[in-house]
Amino acid sequence: MSEEPQSDRRLRVGLAGLGSLGVRLGREFDSLSDAELVAIADIDPEGLASAGREFDIPRRAQYREYETMVAEESLDAVAIATPNGLHYDQATTALDRDLHVLCEKPLATTVEDAHDLLVRAEASDRVVMLGYQRHLNPAFVVGRERWALGELEPTFITGEITHDWREYYEEMTDWRMDPDLSGGGHLLNVGTHVIDAILWTTGLTPTHVTAHVEFHDDEQLFDKQSSLIVEFENGAVANIADTGIVPRTREHIHIWDDEGAIYFEGREWDERTSYRIDTDGTEHVPYPKGRGSKAGAFVESVRKGEEPPSTARDAFWATVVTMAAYESGRRNERVRLAELYPFLADVPR
Repeated sequence: MSEEPQSDRRLRVGLAGLGSLGVRLGREFDSLSDAELVAIADIDPEGLASAGREFDIPRRAQYREYETMVAEESLDAVAIATPNGLHYDQATTALDRDLHVLCEKPLATTVEDAHDLLVRAEASDRVVMLGYQRHLNPAFVVGRERWALGELEPTFITGEITHDWREYYEEMTDWRMDPDLSGGGHLLNVGTHVIDAILWTTGLTPTHVTAHVEFHDDEQLFDKQSSLIVEFENGAVANIADTGIVPRTREHIHIWDDEGAIYFEGREWDERTSYRIDTDGTEHVPYPKGRGSKAGAFVESVRKGEEPPSTARDAFWATVVTMAAYESGRRNERVRLAELYPFLADVPR
């Protein structure tokens, strides 16, 4: 167990998972003056050695096993960028060692595990932050101030994200096509960003999900594309579309209320932009732009002892809606969240 980091020394971080996402996260930590990447872990020896050279990590601090890294290194925090199916065990292991946790989405691959991790996170005094980067985008922050933290209530919502996973479905060799590592298909891995952004900016409580899901496999685990209707407690409805079998990445989230709307737009994985529409139809552009650093926001939350921009509770509710959509698709019927997951009564929005 590491002592609480002092203000006069850098936060000591261990990074697990050195794919493209993990390396980008490592570069963020490497650029910070008040954090230090001191250890890395990955099962791929070549990726491990390459990242070790880039981040100047000595061989003795390069690990093939995550559990060995957290047991042997003197860490203040871990950053987890491993496949989905490892998040629950690795995050709970870190919390058991009293470490702060920055974990990429999703929180877990079952709602039950996500709930258990949420309970553990909120019982701890450690910072647990999830890698939903739209929480760091000024436009989405303005939307949250308008709805979740403000007086206006959304009345009509649409969301869509498109992406190219066709090679994954054809080859079935990527970890995303391994049921133990992935836990789901495109909706869990990519579409969850749109679900989370809608839930976080609006603060609405979802009650029912109706989904049509096109699965790739007979076991109905790896979805290729889906259409969701999410009903909320206040009577609002969100229509969400997700596909992984088109050649370009595009994203939109449009949220209307009694005073107009905010339209959030994205191309490829570039910065998301937005514009506002008034009640008379006037459009205002540009709207706030920019993107914060996940590593920077995480370290700042640890240093200040503040709630991070993306919490375990935020990620839990995104997992609930995502997994309910799968269940609705398999059953081919509208599902009530409180019936699927009775413990939701103990997890208010």
